[in-house]
Amino acid sequence: MLQNEELRKVVGLLEQCKLGPAINALENVLLINPGMGNMDALLAIKNDYSLMLQYWERGFEDAQREQLYGQLLARLYVLTANIITQRKMHQVPFWIGIYQRPRQVRKDWSMNNVRSQLENFTSEVALLELEPPQQREEKAKTLYEEHQMLMQDLFGYILTSRLWTENLAKAFEDLLLSPTVDPVDQQLIVSAVTLSAMQMFGINKFQLLLKVYRQATVEQVRQRALVGWVLAIDERKTRLYPALQQMVSEVLADKRCCREVTELQMQMIYCMNAEDDQQTIRDEILPEIMSGNNIRLTQRGLVETDEDSLEDILHPDAAERNMEKMEQSMHRMADMQKQGADIYFGGFSQMKRFTFFNDLSNWFVPFYPQHPSISHIWNNTKNKRFLQIITQIGAFCDSDKYSFVLAFEYVLGRLPASMLKMIENGEASPMPVGGEISEEEQSQPAFMRRMYLQNLYRFFRLYGNRNEFPSPFAMPQAIFFGKAIFSRSGLQDSLLEMGNFLYKRKYYDAAKSVIANLEEERRNFNYYVLQGMLQQRKPDFTSMSALECFARAIKAQPDSEQALAGYARAAFNGQGYELALDKYEQLLELKPDSKNYQLNAAICLTNLERNEEAERRLFKLNYLYPDDRGVNHVLAWVLTLNGKYDQADKLFNDLLSVEKPKSLDILNYGFCHWVAGETMVAIAAFRQFMNTPGCEDYDMEKEFYDTSHKMLNERGISDVEISMMLDSLR
Repeated sequence: MLQNEELRKVVGLLEQCKLGPAINALENVLLINPGMGNMDALLAIKNDYSLMLQYWERGFEDAQREQLYGQLLARLYVLTANIITQRKMHQVPFWIGIYQRPRQVRKDWSMNNVRSQLENFTSEVALLELEPPQQREEKAKTLYEEHQMLMQDLFGYILTSRLWTENLAKAFEDLLLSPTVDPVDQQLIVSAVTLSAMQMFGINKFQLLLKVYRQATVEQVRQRALVGWVLAIDERKTRLYPALQQMVSEVLADKRCCREVTELQMQMIYCMNAEDDQQTIRDEILPEIMSGNNIRLTQRGLVETDEDSLEDILHPDAAERNMEKMEQSMHRMADMQKQGADIYFGGFSQMKRFTFFNDLSNWFVPFYPQHPSISHIWNNTKNKRFLQIITQIGAFCDSDKYSFVLAFEYVLGRLPASMLKMIENGEASPMPVGGEISEEEQSQPAFMRRMYLQNLYRFFRLYGNRNEFPSPFAMPQAIFFGKAIFSRSGLQDSLLEMGNFLYKRKYYDAAKSVIANLEEERRNFNYYVLQGMLQQRKPDFTSMSALECFARAIKAQPDSEQALAGYARAAFNGQGYELALDKYEQLLELKPDSKNYQLNAAICLTNLERNEEAERRLFKLNYLYPDDRGVNHVLAWVLTLNGKYDQADKLFNDLLSVEKPKSLDILNYGFCHWVAGETMVAIAAFRQFMNTPGCEDYDMEKEFYDTSHKMLNERGISDVEISMMLDSLR
């Protein structure tokens, strides 16, 4: 809406510390839209600023001038932010319901009342142990149902709240650090504050999350707060709130915090790769697992197949081999999980359609068996042990644990009779596909944080109204390491580590943004190598070239294989074949038996038209590696250039004998026969090349008149013949 755009412009002016224009812009919006109200608050700010201007114009000195100017900026930002929030809560259908429900159902949202209700719940849960068993179950059911409704409303109330005052933030701080409040409730509140702060940055909500992270004694609460303050940071507000940079720098002066923030960034990348990991699991791992057992998925559910099949009789070792394959696949999935992959996302993504997930707060509530939506399933004596084990030993995030329990009733009726009997008798020993996770590992902060991030990822990818929320997993904002507010801190020591991490996962732009924040005096050998590799992948003409980067790296470490190889590649890509050859010769002094360096040196010689030297090197490689198709590919072309067509033809025939030959080999085969005078063979080869998938639109005219023109002319192919060849191919 136009009014929202105008309000965002006001925020933009405030972020640039332009108080006067921001006042005028907001006043225009409120005059055009009198229904918004808030004019009195704006006029109070305007009058204070006018008074400040008058004193300044008259030449009065004021030591507090900058501080007062900052306070007026903050007051106007709070006013504008609250107007934006208020409009959204009253005009967007999705937000209207979330905003109205808690305010209609519960009238008293004073912090004293909220705290009293939360503490009473903790006390009443403790007193349940004193009740007789029959009464205890009924009272527990009622107690948890009422409390769940309270937390649902509190979550919505916080999420739709305006910017907080210092006093309100302090009251929530006391609540989140209190030992008399259930940690499950505290974690859910932290998530609500996080989502709210991500919607509209507020310095007091941000500071609350930062304080809870530094002071909480419950690790799960602490880790949620860490994720919260990192995701809530809005770097554009650093001029509006100068203390913001100081707060971040202060917390990141702690080495433990730096390590956790670094791990957090890496874990977010693992979450973002969940769908790629799922494709690997679906296409490569699960088929092996399913082929290694006698259970088959049918329309009627899981069915056991006959173990004494004809296959078992004819191939008695097949079962053992299948079991070995299955175990290897299981280990592979477990290894992916240990490395940080989210291996369950694909499997559980289809289980987010339960009505349970219609309630926004349920995406964030920590798993507890007494949740009213699953307690009746959990308390079934036939299922309880099975569910307890699987949820305790598996690396399932809270969201997936709820999905698993909710789906269990449905799956239970589709299991084979023998398996069902084992579950009911408590004989089945369930094992998650990714393997068992020890209690020790589950108690680690990194594990807790990973599970919470997976909760968040599922919400921002699968929730029906996810577009109402800015996703922290969208690029480029997901790479918070690239923000300057983080670089001016203890994270300087982690920037290169993060840059390499992102490079290996092909996030090249992100890696560049991260290492760009590295201070000049810290730009060492490792920096120049990484920057050089990034420049090769994603050239950026505002930075030094890849060649310059590797040259600086070589200056720092003259015998570094990595730097020399990088320089050689960069020189070759820039057609500096002499420079590249020189570096490959240096590399061969370090590693004389390297096939790759020998081959690359020969290619450089070819580009320098030193074909006889290239041929000698390639024949030596061909003798050592007769079946290496990479060597034979280059040798066949060099033999063509040297006029040894019969020898080249033999190699080309071998290269083209495979099911899917390389398109370049087909093209070169055509050139070989053309310069050898076998025009019809050349025409057939060129046509085959042009029909190869991916080469249908290849510009043959440019190839003949540009790329290969000199080579053809030198071997007796005139421009007239080139024109005739093009006509034959049309």
